Amino acid sequence: MPDDELAKAYELGRTCALAAECHRDLRRCAQMYGALFPPAAFGGEYLSALTLSTAFSAPWAGADRLKVANRTALWVSAVDRLVDHTVTTREQVNRLTRECLSVADGAVPRSAVTRFLADLRDELATVKEFPGLQGLWRDQLARMLVGMATAWVWRDTRAEPTLARFLDNADCCGSSFVDVSHWIYTADTWAKAHLDELRGVSAIVQRYLLLLGDVASYRRDVSWGDLNVLALGVSRAEVAEEMERLAGEADAVIERVRENSPRTAAYLRRQLGFSSGFTGISGLGLYG
Repeated sequence: MPDDELAKAYELGRTCALAAECHRDLRRCAQMYGALFPPAAFGGEYLSALTLSTAFSAPWAGADRLKVANRTALWVSAVDRLVDHTVTTREQVNRLTRECLSVADGAVPRSAVTRFLADLRDELATVKEFPGLQGLWRDQLARMLVGMATAWVWRDTRAEPTLARFLDNADCCGSSFVDVSHWIYTADTWAKAHLDELRGVSAIVQRYLLLLGDVASYRRDVSWGDLNVLALGVSRAEVAEEMERLAGEADAVIERVRENSPRTAAYLRRQLGFSSGFTGISGLGLYG
């Protein structure tokens, strides 16, 4: 076997082993917060997909460096499930939002979902820069929760937002909240100092991932009554055109990030590549 093929195979094997180590941590988390993660919705396939995504997005990191990204993504999925399939009134959605933001500010958690969030907050607090970045972290959390509430209202009222409005609400999928949490925990000095700027880059990637996830999960979403861009009178051709535009825009801004923080740029670019390849074959979208 040529040396370059051997090196590529070695790297793939190492990354899969990293994902497996991360998977064990997430399995323990799912068990710890029991009721939040029913096996039917959060089985091994989903946990594996999630940890493969983070491992291939940042294969240079150890499992200890990826745990916040993995756990935050798992928490986002739990909240998404609660909003989509458990709450039945707008007041319940708003109450969930208030409770989560209160815990983000330091309040004592009073439910499984807020206890998990408090544990994430406390883990991030072990990073020396967190006091200066906590407000930005909370703001991104608020954007995600407001986005989920907006999507709930659209679904409840059978509204049909335009593609532009739908994408303006892309924070609902939570990938930028995962990115912000990950960067606070692991990023280099430049990235932490420019975190608000990086949120703008992450937002472009997030829009792409939202559309990618909706295309992959269209049949499932329709059968479950979930919101999906393809059920809003938007054609597949329009979605494909917008995804191509977003991919080009993301590539340009990520290239500018690479000049100052090569690994942050690589993380974003690899996230796009892995999600496109994995979702295209598995039909399992991690966001959206």
